[in-house]
Amino acid sequence: MALLAQVELPGDAVTNTEDAYEQIAAALTPEAVSTPLVRLCRLIAQAGLLDRSEIVLPADRRRQAQLLALREAVPEAVNRRVADAQRRSPAVQKTAADMIVSFDRFEKSLAVFRGTFDRHSLDYATWGHISDGNVHPNVIPHRVEDVERGQTAILECGREIISMGGCPLAEHGVGRNVVKQTLLRELYGVEGIEQIRAIKRALDPTWRLARGVLFPAPPDV
Repeated sequence: MALLAQVELPGDAVTNTEDAYEQIAAALTPEAVSTPLVRLCRLIAQAGLLDRSEIVLPADRRRQAQLLALREAVPEAVNRRVADAQRRSPAVQKTAADMIVSFDRFEKSLAVFRGTFDRHSLDYATWGHISDGNVHPNVIPHRVEDVERGQTAILECGREIISMGGCPLAEHGVGRNVVKQTLLRELYGVEGIEQIRAIKRALDPTWRLARGVLFPAPPDV
């Protein structure tokens, strides 16, 4: 597991790189001046993670770019593995979720994802935006059966997230995904879906725009 955090410090918190490294090195000593950078180090130390952390300073643009590339490499690697499985079996498809909870329930949501995917004997990867409580649990399928089990697992996860007061459709929309359309109905209920459909009918009475997106088009249109 890796956590990438971007921290905004006051403009005068880091006057130069040498001074910053001196602050980091002395952060846990009694004589260290309580600067924003020292307080950050002490906060990380309270979690027992300072020795396992890397602090990248504003001037180190190269290392910043490397860490951001690492973040982007995670979904890219998952997509490559999905593509590899599709070459072996064209019926394999991307099976992913996009769910959010309030931050105080974030740890519990991660346990839901891990427990559900493990129970269904699935390979998976989870990444996202911790500050928002929004992550993307993805199934890494090896065969069509993994996709089927993955869809079942995502439905189970979505229902748990709804029960926690969260949303199982947080960031990337519903589209034509049958699992996400099912979760949309379970999130808002019949009345909520009808309100959305009423807007659709008012703006697109012949159902010509993005047909099948969000929910299936009615058979009489």
